[in-house]
Amino acid sequence: MSAQATKLSNNQHGLRPCTVLACALLLQGCTALLPNSHSQSPTFQTFDEARQAIEALVPNKSDLATLSEMGLTPDKQANTAILTQADIVRRVFNGGILGKDDLDPGIVTCINARNACRGWELNVARIAKARTGNFFADFANFKRRTETTGWRFNALILLVDDVVVYRGWGGQPVINEVEVNSNPLGPFQDMGPSAITNAR
Repeated sequence: MSAQATKLSNNQHGLRPCTVLACALLLQGCTALLPNSHSQSPTFQTFDEARQAIEALVPNKSDLATLSEMGLTPDKQANTAILTQADIVRRVFNGGILGKDDLDPGIVTCINARNACRGWELNVARIAKARTGNFFADFANFKRRTETTGWRFNALILLVDDVVVYRGWGGQPVINEVEVNSNPLGPFQDMGPSAITNAR
């Protein structure tokens, strides 16, 4: 083998690891290009933080000033629904067979207070959605994998004359969902009906 051929062969062997490394870096970089989104509450950073805030409220003692200091008023807590007494009655009974004896005393107090009764429904969440998996399969619409993680929290606070008479909470402490969409035809998956229509 000539010196030139030997040199060329050595160069080719040297290029192979570089090519593999370049492809790996390219794939890693492409994965970072996949879409992602997130939504979050400006008030609470965790589910437990929101829960502890609601549980810290003491019925018949905590008042509007307390709520304002904790950032739980509608003007400080985004996505809070303000409920009237009529709204509360509809949500509590909802055409069911429950009577007042079946309800928490604080709810009954609020309902009996009529116009002095009002409620706040808090909806807090921190949700992140990210497309994961193979970049090229996602880009060409062959297979898309979406991961949703985070938490959702909701709470109901009832007040009579600006004093808390009831508070309750619920929600999802941990959200971990995976959605996979497969399209065997890739970018041509959605072109079938339109192609047939155009052909006519």
